[in-house]
Amino acid sequence: MLIFSLAIVSFFAWLVSTLAGGGSPFMLIPLVNSIQGAASVPPVITIGMFFGNAHRIVLFWRYIDWNLTLWYIPGAILGAMLGAYTFTQIHLDWLQLLIGVFLVISIFGFGLEQKETTFKVKAWYILPAGFVKAFVSGLIGTTGPVLNAFYLNYGLVKEELIATKATHVVIIHLVKILTYAAFGILSPQIIATGLIIGLVAIPANFLGKYILNKINAQQFRSIVLATMAISGVWMLWGQRDLLTFW
Repeated sequence: MLIFSLAIVSFFAWLVSTLAGGGSPFMLIPLVNSIQGAASVPPVITIGMFFGNAHRIVLFWRYIDWNLTLWYIPGAILGAMLGAYTFTQIHLDWLQLLIGVFLVISIFGFGLEQKETTFKVKAWYILPAGFVKAFVSGLIGTTGPVLNAFYLNYGLVKEELIATKATHVVIIHLVKILTYAAFGILSPQIIATGLIIGLVAIPANFLGKYILNKINAQQFRSIVLATMAISGVWMLWGQRDLLTFW
């Protein structure tokens, strides 16, 4: 029953994230937490996101922005290694709080969706941004659609954003998987759960690609911004105990 529930939730999470440029972990984290506990969330989500996004790369290969990706790789690899290693030593809940605040603030920067861009982005900006994202992702499992504002301001939409982001995510998660494995974090149960999440992405990605062809760039952009807002509020709510403490 738990496997069936995980498969169903994973399918809808992948479908939504294809149309929204991310956000699937937020639907999966509560269920993974209830099945295996909080300590298993980062490695399980990492495995699932790796395989699901690898399939997206296959589907959207011709839309990948390789110039942006080449700038992304060095920072992402270093950040993912350091983040995954640090995860084996400590756990920082307050990072999710900061990411949530950033996501919510980013929405207001777009002037309630009236602006196409809020600042000019050059390709090399992704180098430091990718490092920070990868480091934090290694620590807490996911950063949400934290770089979506960057991608939108760079000029990526629809298939270009999905393809390029999937490539970037796969790089991060591959490094994290290798690092988790090196430090003995990956148990057979964690691997199996992650594989279920990743394999269910295949039919969801196909359906998402079909629907994506039916919507225009402005509709896609609106969905992306809405998902950023929801993800930010979700992360803030998840750390409400810290807010209360302060």
